[in-house]
Amino acid sequence: MKTLLHLENWNRKEHFLFFKQMEEPFFGITTTIDCTKGYETAKQLGTSFFVYYLHKTIVAVNAIEAFRYRIIDDEIYIYDTIDASATIMREDKTFGFSLIKYSSNFDIFTKTTLEEIQRLKNTPGLFTREFPDDNLIHFSAIPWINFTSLSHARSYTFPDSCPKISFGKMIIEENGKRTMSMSIHVHHGLMDGYHVGQFVDYFQELMNQ
Repeated sequence: MKTLLHLENWNRKEHFLFFKQMEEPFFGITTTIDCTKGYETAKQLGTSFFVYYLHKTIVAVNAIEAFRYRIIDDEIYIYDTIDASATIMREDKTFGFSLIKYSSNFDIFTKTTLEEIQRLKNTPGLFTREFPDDNLIHFSAIPWINFTSLSHARSYTFPDSCPKISFGKMIIEENGKRTMSMSIHVHHGLMDGYHVGQFVDYFQELMNQ
């Protein structure tokens, strides 16, 4: 479900109209996440760390309203829930785009995520299913690289307002602290650095629980 955001009553109307006319309306940041506690919790639960931090990511996305905004036919809609399209690698080192449904319940989310991962690993091709709605984040893990910046392949003629969130290699420091780089790219017509900061802070809070 989605609700129309009435532009005339929105305090960011001028910002939206300004940034949406740009060829590249996305901006991005890269930051470092402390994943020490999150990694320990995942191992205690006997679950995949990838599934664990993907769940924390999508929980934080759904908690920040600006991350649920999408542009459809030059109008802004607020989705009730946002799912994830994560890149899933296969044994032959190709990947496919998944569709992972959001659930606040970690057990339910884990079950559906592992089922979708298994489906992708056994299905060739890049697009192995339809994506009827854009209530998505584009999610990827690059566990081989401790990156300090990241860019994405984009077609400027293709309408896109989905946030893109990527994680890098886990680094273990001398004191045992674990960190990962995280990149976030978002449409500037829909949000600003303040909202990205809200997301990062809440995601880190979830990882520290």
